[in-house]
Amino acid sequence: MNKSRLRLLELARFGIESMHGGSLTRRAADQFRPNGPVHIAALGKAAAAMVGGAEEVLGDSIERALLVTAKGYDGASGSTRFETVYGGHPIPTEESLIAGARLLRWIDATPHSAQLLFLISGGASSMVEVAAAGIELADLQRANHWLLASGMSIGEINAVRRRMSRIKGGKLLAYLPPVSAEAWLLSDVAGDDPAVIGSGLLYPSPASALPDVEYPEWLRQLLFAETNDSDVLQRHAPVPPHRILGTLADACEAVARRAREMQLPVELDVTEIVGDAEAAGRRLGEYLLTAAPGVHVWGGETTVRLPEQSGVGGRNQHLALAAAVRIAGHDDVQMLALASDGRDGPGEDAGALVDGGTVARGALHGLDAGECLRDADSGSFLEASGDLISIGPTGTNVRDLIIGWKT
Repeated sequence: MNKSRLRLLELARFGIESMHGGSLTRRAADQFRPNGPVHIAALGKAAAAMVGGAEEVLGDSIERALLVTAKGYDGASGSTRFETVYGGHPIPTEESLIAGARLLRWIDATPHSAQLLFLISGGASSMVEVAAAGIELADLQRANHWLLASGMSIGEINAVRRRMSRIKGGKLLAYLPPVSAEAWLLSDVAGDDPAVIGSGLLYPSPASALPDVEYPEWLRQLLFAETNDSDVLQRHAPVPPHRILGTLADACEAVARRAREMQLPVELDVTEIVGDAEAAGRRLGEYLLTAAPGVHVWGGETTVRLPEQSGVGGRNQHLALAAAVRIAGHDDVQMLALASDGRDGPGEDAGALVDGGTVARGALHGLDAGECLRDADSGSFLEASGDLISIGPTGTNVRDLIIGWKT
């Protein structure tokens, strides 16, 4: 691997590690003054890492903890004394409903003398669920499959998820006992809105705030059924303080800081990269062709509208391949697009690092980059070209990093 590729990977590693849920939670816990024995509910991809960080500081003052995460994301906690349950991701499963029921029982058993601490990160929306009246598991799964293929942003997707849930959109507040409570969050959404992170379990949002898009008739019937409107619980505990521990902007700033420490010229673009992944990739690739030499840093989260029969890959791979088409033949340009949680889409890869030779290397295996983009099969092309990046679960989730290099 050449020096510039190693440099990009080092910068991404630094940015992701700076947002590790354990270190960020440990830092917050240093300033935490609980009002009683601490009871922790940790939900999402970074749940284990966040509990591990809290335990390093709070130790035996943590009386009990419940972790809800997905299998494969539970290795970051050094503790084995807390209960862990698994939910589905990115599509809710029967285990997600079991996790939701367990969460309600766990909350109900919280003594009034306790300090309740929620640690919430991305992925919680699918991993823990209590379905609204009239909604079955098959409905949730069908809706989530449609949502994830629709090209909608995570904020729009979570607005629909809130409508179908008894606990999202602040409705979990109805189940809280009269205890002191706080929520600490890692943000995986644009605007870092606590009503959107994890679908806003403890942060109310308007029940009618649905995206203005064309829904299939079966989904419209689920979303606008009277049972859903009447199921919204009106009486609930006060909204607890919400604290954002880490954001995508923080990660991008960490990458830029590390580049300066390496004495590299760097440009940090604060405009988030959103919308269609292919269009964004083409735009960024075109930009890098005429950009100033050095490191270029972006962050965001794009979307991919999937065809009926799609291939393999995720939004970062799709973006990277589109950029590779634009920079083909230019040996002075490289670009890395990486999911900060270590998983880009349904596969095991985190993203891709492409350069001016990517398209040619894939073509040697009989693949056409344009066809793979049309078929949402970027993963197959990038595997053939040798440009996939796999890093495993990272203990955080603050959306996606995109780092370019121009010689």
